[in-house]
Amino acid sequence: MSAATRTLVSPATLARPRGRAVYWTVFTGVVLLFAVAFLFPVYWMVTGAAKSPDEVAQTPPTLVPKHWHLDGYTDAWDLMQLPTHLWNTVVQAAGAWAFQLVFCTAAAYALSKLKPAFGKLILGGILATLMVPAQALVVPKYLTVADLGLLNDPLAIWLPAVANAFNLYLLKRFFDQIPRDVLEAAEIDGAGKLRVLWSVVLPMSRPVLGVVSIFALVAVWQDFLWPLMVFSDTDKQPISVALVQLSQNIQLTVLIAAMVIASIPMVALFLVFQRHIIAGISAGSTKG
Repeated sequence: MSAATRTLVSPATLARPRGRAVYWTVFTGVVLLFAVAFLFPVYWMVTGAAKSPDEVAQTPPTLVPKHWHLDGYTDAWDLMQLPTHLWNTVVQAAGAWAFQLVFCTAAAYALSKLKPAFGKLILGGILATLMVPAQALVVPKYLTVADLGLLNDPLAIWLPAVANAFNLYLLKRFFDQIPRDVLEAAEIDGAGKLRVLWSVVLPMSRPVLGVVSIFALVAVWQDFLWPLMVFSDTDKQPISVALVQLSQNIQLTVLIAAMVIASIPMVALFLVFQRHIIAGISAGSTKG
């Protein structure tokens, strides 16, 4: 048997009825265990919003609501001004995604295919920033944004998001795998560097571009500390900050319902693009 076909359970064992029964029993048990571990918190949050305030606080807790109160979702939508804050989050995430995709892609393409002078040194400096704790950069970033007069402005979210060393490295690794012959064929046909990037490299890079897009959107959507610092205007705050700022005089069930609503866009995004995530990460993690 070759190394490529080796598994934990041999084909001979699987060929026997007892072996198949044990294998599928263990496999089903592991899958169910992981499904419960990941889905139960989601179920608990969704059903918690449908309980009465007294039932949420009671001990021991109930697994299923005694009476379903779906008005918690409508109250959260209205009382916590979720449409406004969700729109603020969409604007901030979309701008950060666009800036990051443009500049990280251009930088990764230059480092991978244009081979600039001191390219390896520049890449090493960029990767070295991954070793710096994000908390250490908060004060310098805030002072820079304040000096530029960008407080309470979406640019305060967009511009710092551009400098993402991890996504830049992920893109560069993917670009390194694109055969040089393909690019040279396009150059022979008269395509310039930008045309090669637009017409050849980007269409071949859809998996990794999808991964970078999801990483960029999720990072802004779930960020709390930086938006809290740069948005003092409540009407311009994203959903992550608004949930905390507006939770003072809100019932617990309404707050839980607001959290459920706030998590729906990211869950939907993952479910739609999960294939791109797996394909992009696996493609970017190996070098051909």
